[in-house]
Amino acid sequence: MNDTRGLAFRTYLSSPLNAVLRSWLPIFVFALLIGTWESAARLSLVDPMMLPAPSDIAANFIDGFATGIYLQHLQVTLFQALSGFALACVVGICVGSISSFSERFARALQPILIAVEATPKIALAPLIIVWFGYGVGSKIVLATTIAFFPVFIGTVAGLRAAEQGRLDVLRALGASRLQMFRMVALPGALPHIFAGINVAIVFALLGAIVGEFMGSKEGLGTLILYANGNLDTARVFSILLVLAATGLSLHWIIGALRRRLLFWDASRDEAYATPGRAV
Repeated sequence: MNDTRGLAFRTYLSSPLNAVLRSWLPIFVFALLIGTWESAARLSLVDPMMLPAPSDIAANFIDGFATGIYLQHLQVTLFQALSGFALACVVGICVGSISSFSERFARALQPILIAVEATPKIALAPLIIVWFGYGVGSKIVLATTIAFFPVFIGTVAGLRAAEQGRLDVLRALGASRLQMFRMVALPGALPHIFAGINVAIVFALLGAIVGEFMGSKEGLGTLILYANGNLDTARVFSILLVLAATGLSLHWIIGALRRRLLFWDASRDEAYATPGRAV
């Protein structure tokens, strides 16, 4: 009896302790990593040119925003990335929907899509720069090209996973293909579409940065090239930190928007269902 009470008491104590450990353990590990990194840099165990101290990176991060240079170039990169992302969403959803409606269109488009998808998008950057110049347009086109496929694949997968029973009921009631698309297929495909959009937003940011690497006067990618040319590794790391925070923020915004719009979806993060017939 005493053993049972002792076990219950230890379980009671261990439950809050486990909760505290789960909350603070990642923070502790992160602080330990940063502290080790800082110590190694200060003791000259690593070359600061290769791996600058976190304090130097933080100083560059604060200075970049204090002077306004990071914010100025971040606005340019965000405009290019978000413009390409918006175009990729519109084109990807439209082309994916038409492919689900028309089997002939899907068969005609398939070889082209496979060829483009098999080509590394980064390899297309020099051609896109030649075709559209060094201005904002080439970065938007590159961001659109890279972000298109996740949206397209999500749209096609979602529409092909439409509940066939509901489609059969609407078809028996004399509903048109457009009505079946609007009432059943599209709402059911939204979780898949948002999954593709969530990937596309990060790809669009990547496309904008790559475009700036190829040739630009503004943007965070240009700042990275300047800092790298001056061997200012701490500045490069601080800009990468800005990019990482921007990507995480965009990812979080899309996730929050998905939860807001798809409140009815009980399995928001569920893997793709087995595709069925198209509408």
